[in-house]
Amino acid sequence: MTETPNLPPGTPSWTDLGAPDPAASANFYSALFGWHAEDLGPDAGHYRMCSIEGLNVAGIGPLMGEGQPPAWTTYVNVADAEATAASVTAAGGVVLAGPMDVMDKGRMAIVADPAGAVLGLWQPGAHPGADLVNEPGSLVWNELTTADTGRAAAFYTEVFGWGAETHRMGDVAAYTEWQLEGRSVGGMLEPPPGAPPGMPPSWLVYFAVGDCDQAVATASALGATVLRAPVDIPPGRMAVLADPAGAVFAVLALAAPVA
Repeated sequence: MTETPNLPPGTPSWTDLGAPDPAASANFYSALFGWHAEDLGPDAGHYRMCSIEGLNVAGIGPLMGEGQPPAWTTYVNVADAEATAASVTAAGGVVLAGPMDVMDKGRMAIVADPAGAVLGLWQPGAHPGADLVNEPGSLVWNELTTADTGRAAAFYTEVFGWGAETHRMGDVAAYTEWQLEGRSVGGMLEPPPGAPPGMPPSWLVYFAVGDCDQAVATASALGATVLRAPVDIPPGRMAVLADPAGAVFAVLALAAPVA
């Protein structure tokens, strides 16, 4: 198993879902990925910690504001939430919420980049981030879709110190891998052909699965909508889905284990 004892600043470390009915969403993802979802109780806003064999992989909580759409949020570990939030503002982004303490678990903020793509900042306390990644049912990749990749590259380099390595991948004309200390920690691409005009920029969360086609069939039977049918890409086979509440996520069956 790919366990994560240390997640340095700049690493996408966690993901959680804002859902209109957290219990129903927990049932859906538990059936799809084999998660155990534990309700942390009223003091935690009935946030659900989702785990595999006792290792935390994701969270599910209620929507926090009127009109907020159901969505998965990518969180990036930072050394200092206040300082990073200030960097977000200086680089042209917006701080939407926080920074704020989450009990003893850590300190968080929700921000948007200059084009409006939303993500979270996480300053670890008792909760360092995901205990398990790159294994079936756990986080495997985070990917930004944005029409202005140049502006995004400048923003994320300034805020997180990421490098941007661009190359061709599959049928994508240009794909950028975010680099941190020589490791790929995420990706970026422009909206694909056929995307709706004015498609808002967003971060997409990928979960690893053992068999992409089987995962899509299971998700569909549980009420999900297939947004992109399974397709082969260099890292493996992937598909994009919307869960029964409308939150978009991707599944990826890796062609080879992640080192």
